[in-house]
Amino acid sequence: MRRTNTCGELRSSDIGKKVCLEGWVRFSRDHGGVAFIDLADRYGITQVVFDPEDLPAGADSEGIQKTMATFSRESCVLIEGTVRARVEGTAVETNPTGEIEVLITHAELLSKSKLPPFEIGDQKEGVLPDEDTRMKYRYLDLRRTDMIRTMEFRSKLVHLARVYLESKGFLEIETPILGRSTPEGARDYIIPSRVHPGTFYALPQSPQQFKQMLMVGGMDRYYQVARCFRDEDSRKDRQPEFTQLDIEMSFVDSKDIQDMIEGMVAYMWKGLYGTELKTPFPHIGYRDAMERFGSDKPDMRYGLEFVKLTDVVRDVPYKIFQSILAENGIVAGICIKKEMGEVGRNEVDRYIQYAKKVGLGGLTWMRCENGVLTSNITKYFTPEILENIKKTMGAEEGDLVFLIAGPWKATYEGGGFLRKKIAEDLGLVPENEFMFFWMDQNPMFEIDPVSGKRDAFHHPFVLPTGDLDDPECGGACFDLCLNGNELGSGSERIHDAETQIEVFHKLGLSDEKIQARFDYFVEALSYGAPPHGGIAIGIDRLVAILLNKDTIREVIAFPKNKKAVSLLDGSPSPVDDEKLQELQIISLAGDDLDISDAEEFNPDNL
Repeated sequence: MRRTNTCGELRSSDIGKKVCLEGWVRFSRDHGGVAFIDLADRYGITQVVFDPEDLPAGADSEGIQKTMATFSRESCVLIEGTVRARVEGTAVETNPTGEIEVLITHAELLSKSKLPPFEIGDQKEGVLPDEDTRMKYRYLDLRRTDMIRTMEFRSKLVHLARVYLESKGFLEIETPILGRSTPEGARDYIIPSRVHPGTFYALPQSPQQFKQMLMVGGMDRYYQVARCFRDEDSRKDRQPEFTQLDIEMSFVDSKDIQDMIEGMVAYMWKGLYGTELKTPFPHIGYRDAMERFGSDKPDMRYGLEFVKLTDVVRDVPYKIFQSILAENGIVAGICIKKEMGEVGRNEVDRYIQYAKKVGLGGLTWMRCENGVLTSNITKYFTPEILENIKKTMGAEEGDLVFLIAGPWKATYEGGGFLRKKIAEDLGLVPENEFMFFWMDQNPMFEIDPVSGKRDAFHHPFVLPTGDLDDPECGGACFDLCLNGNELGSGSERIHDAETQIEVFHKLGLSDEKIQARFDYFVEALSYGAPPHGGIAIGIDRLVAILLNKDTIREVIAFPKNKKAVSLLDGSPSPVDDEKLQELQIISLAGDDLDISDAEEFNPDNL
């Protein structure tokens, strides 16, 4: 290689060394015939200088000048020269190479750049171009120091996970990308088969069934950095394609899986930050999490916990509460302490409107003034009930109490959104503090309150921990959570065909549908499947949280935008009719489909 050093490598100890650097022209400036260039690559920035008064004998001064005249910003260039100390007083302490510069003795233009559509140097917050521009020119966006460090962090995190799992006897095994379409909670991406017209593959939403069949095959400990695909609406923590660290183990229970993951996360943490991560992680049950925090993945770094008030207000002469309680609803409260921040009457009204947006019928409020709870609705409450609310909530002078009421799940979920907004508004969410925990004691099924239909709480392969005829049957499943986010779901799995078929029946699948969708999997379980279980952790989400990014798009090299469109290559895009005919597919969209209008495009109208 002609390159002797990277642009982040040279130090004062290298003074006098002849070097060859290759990189991009980040900035250039001319000071009266002395030309300076900030030469950048993934590793850093080195100042290189053309100084005609200090060139060694035999150097082609005129040739160097002509070559450098062809350099435009972000052109890829080669520089040969000698390391020297910077002029006294011009060192840059914030740059690791800031004590030296390279005196140019030879220069080459490797590839000329057009004028970049945005500044690639290190920008302050708020100076970056809009996200769509960055997505379209992602190969330029990736040159920014922040993106480089993000990709390095992500790579190191995955490497540390691999090292740990390999040390524990895990095998890295790839599972198929083309498989059968099976119901797993989201829509599949469908791939037509040319060889078998009218049939289709599906891209995997997860390797769930394949990794279980690896356990049937005796692989004992498996992992994979798996690409997964889900055709669902985009959100800041979702992408059509994403990466998860997929893990499965034989002859284990839930604690074995959790202990392994805690060890792996602690190992990664030590490798990333050089500090010890406290283990074991705390546990919280599903019902407790919902009733205290309004979420099955709560942020427990701050207070604002809900308190049950159903029994306290059961006899209150307030028609709204009485109608809710008559339908087996609940009432709960959250107390905003005075020292948390001032919440005036206008803010209260805004929270009431927000509560309606997140599924709550409304919001009742009371403020503790002169030792009693007061508001525009306290006239409907007896003094005794108001005093009990005050004591139960621990309300003190100046505190504000919000009451939520309605069906158990919907009310607590809406309350969880309200709690999060209050915490963000009042600045209660601590920065650079990370709290891992396990959310467990989960139900096996979710019951639709209208139809009574059962859906799997996690997925249909979870081992039940109770009687399947009991609507409140538990499942041996759990979530790893961090700072109000679910990082991954795990469980013990069903390992006998009869139980698996029974669970499918409880979910409303007929024998015909089970045969059509899961025949191969059910048969695999009938050949001595071992007790097994595992977990899948979202790598994109974990990296985004650890780096305090607002969206996982910031930690993926080539993400889709908010409309699930790749502005870089223009996908999804129409396909030539010849290809469609080869696949025996009729073109429905026509030539006028414009993916820039993706939000308005409705496939049901085709």
